[in-house]
Amino acid sequence: MTSATSTATAPGAAPLERTDSQSGYIVGPLYDWLLFLGTPIAALAVGFLISGTRFADDFFEFHGWDVTGSTLMLGIIIHAHLVAVFFRSHGNPKIFEAHPGRFILVPIVLYAGMLFSPWIFVIVSVTATFWDVYHSGMQTFGFGRIYDRKRGNDPMLGRKLDWALNVLLYAGPIIGGAAMIDHFEDFEEFADVGDLFFTQIPAYMEGIHGTLFWIALTVGSVFIVFYLVAYWRLSRRGYLVSWLKVWLYASTGFTSIFAWGFNAFGEAFFIMNLFHAIQYFGIVWAREKNQMASNFGLRNVAGGLGITLLLFLGLTGSYGYWVEQLATDVRPLWAITLVVSIMHFWYDGFIWSVRRREV
Repeated sequence: MTSATSTATAPGAAPLERTDSQSGYIVGPLYDWLLFLGTPIAALAVGFLISGTRFADDFFEFHGWDVTGSTLMLGIIIHAHLVAVFFRSHGNPKIFEAHPGRFILVPIVLYAGMLFSPWIFVIVSVTATFWDVYHSGMQTFGFGRIYDRKRGNDPMLGRKLDWALNVLLYAGPIIGGAAMIDHFEDFEEFADVGDLFFTQIPAYMEGIHGTLFWIALTVGSVFIVFYLVAYWRLSRRGYLVSWLKVWLYASTGFTSIFAWGFNAFGEAFFIMNLFHAIQYFGIVWAREKNQMASNFGLRNVAGGLGITLLLFLGLTGSYGYWVEQLATDVRPLWAITLVVSIMHFWYDGFIWSVRRREV
């Protein structure tokens, strides 16, 4: 999720914030703490607990792949949350009717392009890796902006500061940290199309990693001071501190720096993707559960929402399982997963986006 919706997400859409605006929560205290606010630290704790265990270290064969329990679980969760966007984009008639071309033509054209052009296939694959970093930062940014709005602040107050902070909290630890090469090695995929320029990027980045570390540390430290001073000045102009936003940004930043920057447990990807996916499932369920129930014909059935939840998790989880057992050299099938990934990032950008006129 790029960010969460506000009171004017799409034409005719009901607002997400259904609770008393004075509470400061998006859905409610328990829901928010379980699925939004507490997830970064909880994921960090899970990463610590599984580190060094058989679940994380022992390999076994899964449909011809050598995997561990943690990598298999993570892969299923990642792809399950990616496909969950379609419950919002295609499952909500009001949203679908607003952007039919984007929801029908673009995925088809992109898929066809990847089938007929190896270059497009590789470009989309590498783009997905780095778009995911930005997309993750924007999800946290969006939650924070809603918490600010729920506190009663002007939607434009501090918006650019929060955007820059979240880009920095995600990209900075990756560029300067232990997981940097794990991201940039994706450029080696350009070897499949005979390119020599892009395939050299991983080696180049590794060579300047020490310099990047100090740049990220310096820029990050200076910006944090600037950010705090700027918000102190805003508070003197009437800005009301949302401690829920403060906690979310601080806990996410700490988790990102610890995971991407140091990867002390060897579980950076597990930690960061786990809490991101849980937050996303939480916001989609909060926003779309009634529409899902209607789509499944369960709106007026006793226990309908419970059955809907099981179907929601079951269908997305089944897709995640299907992706994990795929052979990546079967291009037509793997191209489907790349389309889903790119559409997830892009659809979130205009469906959930916290726009200037909204939040």
